[in-house]
Amino acid sequence: MAFRKTQSVAVLAAILLGGCTSADNALFPNLAPAESGSSEAARTPPPELGTTTFSAPKVSDGEPTGTFVGQKVIGLRHDLQQLQSTLSDQSNELQKIRSKTVEDSQGYHGTVAAIEARLQVGTTPGNPILVQQWNDAEVDLDKINDDILKMNQLSTKVAATSGVAAYLLDSVRAARGLSGAVDEDHRQLRVLEDETNSTTVLIERLLTELSTDVQRQQQYVANERNNLNTLAVAIKNGQLYGSSLANTPLAPLSVTPAPAASATTGAAPASLEHPLVVIRFNRPRVSYEDALYTAVKGALDRRPNAVFDVVAVSPAAGSPGKAALGEAAARRHAEAVVRSLSQMGLPSDRVRISAASSPDVTSGEVRLFVR
Repeated sequence: MAFRKTQSVAVLAAILLGGCTSADNALFPNLAPAESGSSEAARTPPPELGTTTFSAPKVSDGEPTGTFVGQKVIGLRHDLQQLQSTLSDQSNELQKIRSKTVEDSQGYHGTVAAIEARLQVGTTPGNPILVQQWNDAEVDLDKINDDILKMNQLSTKVAATSGVAAYLLDSVRAARGLSGAVDEDHRQLRVLEDETNSTTVLIERLLTELSTDVQRQQQYVANERNNLNTLAVAIKNGQLYGSSLANTPLAPLSVTPAPAASATTGAAPASLEHPLVVIRFNRPRVSYEDALYTAVKGALDRRPNAVFDVVAVSPAAGSPGKAALGEAAARRHAEAVVRSLSQMGLPSDRVRISAASSPDVTSGEVRLFVR
């Protein structure tokens, strides 16, 4: 099948297993790229934050008994009240951070949505308005990252509060073993133990919910960093792509990972037939990123462990000097394609670059194969 042709694309053909063997067809059934700009225009919404407000019940009052243990109970009761006050302050601080995170996320997604809407209807490559909006989106994402930092700092405080709660609970239990107590002292200690234990449970729940919020937000920001990198490529070319290839679920490699593309000069595939994409550089400027992204994203969706060969193909005919120039030009084009894949988020261990020549090629081209 062929990619949808646009005015900006020179001769760019996506050869998607139309004439491949049955084994290839089994690996990539009906692998046809989606129309440009419609693949994943909608962003994944930010993860939900916890909603619990942590408030411990009021500490029960107790009548003084006049004993040493009774005095101990009064001190422990005061310590529990202080602990609950700290818990309340930390819960309120969490609610403020959550509210700020939601506000910052809305600002970020609003800016990204405006960029994608402009790209969706078409715009000029490197539109300065979109560049400024991209910078604004990066600032908004940094704000969310600052919110995560505040959550981490609060988590450290809550962990310290949890340690205080555990110590207080041990102290209440130990007080029941002191001599010189009356029955009322032990009754108040039992109530105090229950209330301390309940407060300790709330603190642990706060710590768990806070940890979950931090983990989800960190993953969200990491994914959006990748998406922003891909969005920068889209703005540069004036074409809307989907989410970063780095955010596509990838299966563990079942083969030895290829070395980094920037340092690899691997052998070309045994056959130059049946590439996933062919990019012919027969014009000064060839806009290929849109079709390249669509093809690679489709391949990864269907085969998460896919690895890609980027082959610089130069003409085999001509004088030795002309052939050398053709090889160098094809290599530069292949390196540009590898850089584009990297900017789109494709991990370097999924790409191998190599070179070949063919008598059927009249101008330099790059062919992308799936392994």
